[in-house]
Amino acid sequence: MAPSLSNIISSSLTGRSFALNTSQLLAGTALLLIAGPALAQQTEAAAPVQAPESAAPDADEAHADHTQEIIVTGFARNKEDVLSGTSVVSGVELIRELRPSIGETLARQPGVSATSFGPNASRPVLRGFQGERVRVLTDGIGSLDASNTSVDHAVAVNPLTAERIAVLRGPAALLFGSSAIGGVVNVIDSRIPRRVPDETAHVEAILTYGSAADERSTNATLDVPVGDGFVIHADGNYTKTNDLEIGGYVLSPELRAEAQASTDPAIRALADMRGRLPNTAAETSDVALGAAWISGRTNVGFSVNRYDSLYGVPIRYSLDPAEEAEAPRIDVKQTRVDGRAEIAMGGGFLDRIRLRGGYSDYRHNELEETGDIGTTFLTEGAEGRLEFVQAQRGAWGGGFGAQLFRRDLDVIGEEKFLPANRTSQYGLFSVQNYRRGPLRAEVGARYEHQNVRAEADADLGTPALRRSFDAFSGSVGANYEILRGVRLGVSGSHSQRAPSAEELFANGPHAGTQSFEIGEPGLSKEKSWGVEGTMTAEGDGFSLSASIFRSWFDGYIYEQRTGTIEDGLPVFQITQGDARYSGIELEGSLRVTQLGEFAINLDGVADYVRATIERVGPAPRIPPLRLMGGIEAQSDRLQGRLEVEWTDAQGRLAELETPTDGFTLVNASVSWKPLPTLPNTSLSVSANNIFDVDARRHASFLKDVAPLAGRDIRLTARMSF
Repeated sequence: MAPSLSNIISSSLTGRSFALNTSQLLAGTALLLIAGPALAQQTEAAAPVQAPESAAPDADEAHADHTQEIIVTGFARNKEDVLSGTSVVSGVELIRELRPSIGETLARQPGVSATSFGPNASRPVLRGFQGERVRVLTDGIGSLDASNTSVDHAVAVNPLTAERIAVLRGPAALLFGSSAIGGVVNVIDSRIPRRVPDETAHVEAILTYGSAADERSTNATLDVPVGDGFVIHADGNYTKTNDLEIGGYVLSPELRAEAQASTDPAIRALADMRGRLPNTAAETSDVALGAAWISGRTNVGFSVNRYDSLYGVPIRYSLDPAEEAEAPRIDVKQTRVDGRAEIAMGGGFLDRIRLRGGYSDYRHNELEETGDIGTTFLTEGAEGRLEFVQAQRGAWGGGFGAQLFRRDLDVIGEEKFLPANRTSQYGLFSVQNYRRGPLRAEVGARYEHQNVRAEADADLGTPALRRSFDAFSGSVGANYEILRGVRLGVSGSHSQRAPSAEELFANGPHAGTQSFEIGEPGLSKEKSWGVEGTMTAEGDGFSLSASIFRSWFDGYIYEQRTGTIEDGLPVFQITQGDARYSGIELEGSLRVTQLGEFAINLDGVADYVRATIERVGPAPRIPPLRLMGGIEAQSDRLQGRLEVEWTDAQGRLAELETPTDGFTLVNASVSWKPLPTLPNTSLSVSANNIFDVDARRHASFLKDVAPLAGRDIRLTARMSF
């Protein structure tokens, strides 16, 4: 039976405590000081240590991602040097696309879909990969939360804090770790300042209202120079939403037909639910303090932030009268400490040395309808990386480094499906590039050692277990300028991924995916070979990029339904097999004319993925073909845009999957900079899903009971002075 709407809609969103545990803060700070052997690669703008503000790319420049510097690991590249698919979202585009979750914020980028587990827990899906095969980073360090354990767990990274978001797909992403086979999303913020403001105080603020969920959000940032190169940073944001308005019925057509055929009146009533998606309200707050010393060749700083969120998870309605649907809510709290140090070496073999580290104390409670805690996830994690950037010597450049990661995870409560476990990992990597005339070439390699340990658990009936893995990954590629501005490239990669604790040790009910999950402690490494071809063309008023890729997996790790029932849930066994992924991505823009001060541009995106598990069939939750096109009028102070997104139906289904209808979304937006003396101050209005269509993403576990937002009018004011 479905819970009453009054119980579903009432959220009783409680206040939040922002007290920090002193011992955790000290532990995090100590980690940053001793993590010298720790390292990695970073997707951030590699400007000189004391780069003046004017030296940075204009974040608000139209289509800035087509012209700005691209970062693959922490080593700056011009876009022509990048050998795989990369997107950077910033400026006007980022303001237009901002949503409460990182998945929905990026869902219109080429090769990107989203898990869409409701409006608040939506992770990016890159080239059909999700979960353990996609890394979500904040300023180069993992989110250090529990989002990888289940699709109903939100990523504790707030898009409102982003200056820009970089998406890296393809072989180069492997340098971020074995869990980046699908790609990397890096949210780059300013919580550890990178420059000394010219003003007495630099203030930025964003105010947003979205009609579909009655979304109200505000974000404010303050940077104050305090003399001798010291900068103090503070920021805070708050978002509150009601239940999401949708463009049709809650249930998919197939489930509605099944509900209408029921003899139970309560089940038949589910078929008539429409207009709003129950139990999707949310309240999130995030505050941070940071400081940096920027002097000469040195930039050293740290930040501390507290993230709190209480959000509802869409109800997975049961059409069996004997089973009661649940309306769970998740209460998240994370305290996080981050640090960064960079020293410019001034020549010689090394150009600069970078150290980056983070520590997190995370917990979330999964709440029953009554407000009682059903299950608690406790995670303590740390990640650090040390990076040596080589000075450019003739045609050669690159760098090398090391990475350290550790996570302790404990699940407590009635839906415990994992024993207490610890994952520790360290890695070494190097990337070398060659640039001469029209030729660009690159070779990269990574070694990673991982230990995974689970404690004995009488409740789950599992013994103490321990596994160790050594993983080797590498990539090589090149591109060549065949005509002025036109480049053809090819790259190949070999990757190895150690199985996660969830894949090895799961043994219990998992409400988030409505399954009883059984891990396989004997899993071997997942290995893959991949090849990617690229073409880029850029000239006066146009740009075009295309990627075609294919991957072959040996020991691909996936869930397979056994056909049995445990605790009222279907049993899924983790197993391995061979798999193949292939796809294509296209992105282009063209300036068609100039009307007075307005440039009229056309742009488009297309992406498609096909994935098969050999001797089993299609892989589950693979996004179908998608085409997007837009027309945009741009001037220095005013921009207007109209776009259409068409997504095909998905009828290529894994076992027990249901088909997903295609849909077409029409969106429009206008952005205005009213003050010539403050070019980063803007007012924007956008209308999304103008025709209020019923849209569902095939990549979502909940697509049959949780459609996307209906018509959404968004108002955004951005101030910077």
